[in-house]
Amino acid sequence: MSIFGMIVTYVVVWWIVLFAVLPWGVRSQIESDQQSVAGSDLGAPKKSYIGLKFLVTTVLSLFVWGFFVSLFYMDIIAIRDFL
Repeated sequence: MSIFGMIVTYVVVWWIVLFAVLPWGVRSQIESDQQSVAGSDLGAPKKSYIGLKFLVTTVLSLFVWGFFVSLFYMDIIAIRDFL
């Protein structure tokens, strides 16, 4: 696998993991104990923690990506078999 292939694979894994991590810990304004912001949707999250979620996504993506790359290099999964 080339460097470009590894980068593209990591980006795809990162986006998939991001969409899995985004709903973690989200509480809407209705569920929150604090007063909601006037004029906003009541289903909108009170606090999104997006920076923390990006960090968690990056770390989890490294593990998932590393697992698949190691399977590829140990020849357990051959991509050419799927082509």
